[in-house]
Amino acid sequence: MDDIDRAILRELQTDGRIAYADLGPRVGLSASAARQRLQRLLDARAVQVVGVTDPMAMGGQAMALLGITVDGDPRPVADALATHPEVVYSVLTSGGFDLFAEVVSPTPKDLLDFVNDTVRPVEGVRGVQSFPYFGIHTHRFLWDVG
Repeated sequence: MDDIDRAILRELQTDGRIAYADLGPRVGLSASAARQRLQRLLDARAVQVVGVTDPMAMGGQAMALLGITVDGDPRPVADALATHPEVVYSVLTSGGFDLFAEVVSPTPKDLLDFVNDTVRPVEGVRGVQSFPYFGIHTHRFLWDVG
């Protein structure tokens, strides 16, 4: 991956629907060259172009990141949580928490009920710390591509 590939990825992170006619000049290429470059990245599976929803725009009004500590292997806990539609994603970690789960609920009460009635009783869960999001929340995934 070279500097032009990284420039293409930065532009796509900002606007995933950018036209090649706009993308090419922004990265110093023609539209067709930009299309070929992106296609090469897609074919190599170095890049995926996906849609990401904003849970708040989809009806969720309460969001939180849950830091979860587990007795034993955290993978079964992550698998159990992934079966619930409230869980946007879960990731295993190697820090103070064994895993994180981002959850979305229609109301703050539903969020509290989900944590207390669904997450805490999962076998292996030792503790849950909630980091709620307040106000308008928009997901924006911008990874440094170099």
